[in-house]
Amino acid sequence: MIKADELVLPAVAALRPYEPGKPIEEVQRELGIGEPAKLASNENPAGPSPMAVAAIKAALNDLHRYPDGSSWSLRHKIAAKHRVPAERIFMGSGSCEILNLLVYLFLRPGLNAVIAEHSFVIYQLAIAASGGAAKVVPLRPDYVFDLDAMAAAIDERTRLVFLGNPNNPTGTIYRKAEWRRFLQRVPERVVIVADEAYFEFVRDFDYPDSLEDHDGRRMLVTLRTFSKIFGLAGLRVGYAVAREDITRLLNSVRQPFNITSLGQVAVEAGMDDHEHVRRTLKINADGMAYLEREFGRMGLPFLPSQANFILVEVGDGHAVYEKLLREGVIVRPMNGYGLPRHVRVSVGLSEENRRMIAALERVLGRAAGRNPGFSKN
Repeated sequence: MIKADELVLPAVAALRPYEPGKPIEEVQRELGIGEPAKLASNENPAGPSPMAVAAIKAALNDLHRYPDGSSWSLRHKIAAKHRVPAERIFMGSGSCEILNLLVYLFLRPGLNAVIAEHSFVIYQLAIAASGGAAKVVPLRPDYVFDLDAMAAAIDERTRLVFLGNPNNPTGTIYRKAEWRRFLQRVPERVVIVADEAYFEFVRDFDYPDSLEDHDGRRMLVTLRTFSKIFGLAGLRVGYAVAREDITRLLNSVRQPFNITSLGQVAVEAGMDDHEHVRRTLKINADGMAYLEREFGRMGLPFLPSQANFILVEVGDGHAVYEKLLREGVIVRPMNGYGLPRHVRVSVGLSEENRRMIAALERVLGRAAGRNPGFSKN
């Protein structure tokens, strides 16, 4: 019998599926835990925008109709927000669809994309699936992207550069001066993908908003999502801002009706829910301060984060993850990101954060210690 693996590229056959954070239902089913605290998937602990939920309810009677295939109303609202022509907005089923489409368009065997070590794992999966190569550049000692080294890694076969800012899973950012220096060094034929899924959470005034650098010359693609700050992860809606020639190509290869009708009306309503955004930012700021204080008290090295999650060193990350599951707390082990001594903790509601810290103390068997500094090993 011929195996399916024999009929695809070896790089594709070697791929392993992306493993999302363990769902609450699975923990309940396997471990019999009533209501776990899920702090694994960088979701919004405040829940979805109430205005988005109301819009969904109002649209339920139209589910027998196909959605607007061009997301016309939503695209124009996003375009007005960013003061760009609607033709420069591409709607995707989350940022991941757009990442995959960009790789599909611009990579093939013999070409490469430049990415950073310990960055969003989907970059590597998409590149491998295309048959292209990933040129992986180490992070700086402070776990920030080394943009100078990434620019130097670009060669005549490079077609894409992926930059997460803030980066998942480290929560770190690169800043304006190095970003502008990077832009000057990248050849015009290279597509720069600025993945800014967490930009709303950034508190550093030196953060470079890549939308300010769309000059019509560079092939710069800015990615944004409604999964995080708006609490609409279950609807899978993201978008790209790019030159019209790039959005035209993206539209030529996307699936029809890739944004559901409920997703379109929910996002359009959620964009106006400023109170929900304000509350989310307050919850995140308070929770991040608490977790940083508690990790410091426990002597656990962590990376100061500009996102809605925090990377903390705990020893054997997978073992700690498994033990926390039995305590009813779900975090994310980082073996798949090359950080086996770490877990990533999403900021939750105050009671969830306290529950996680108490469980971590029981698992590690300590309440206080000394912070020896962050490490990769």
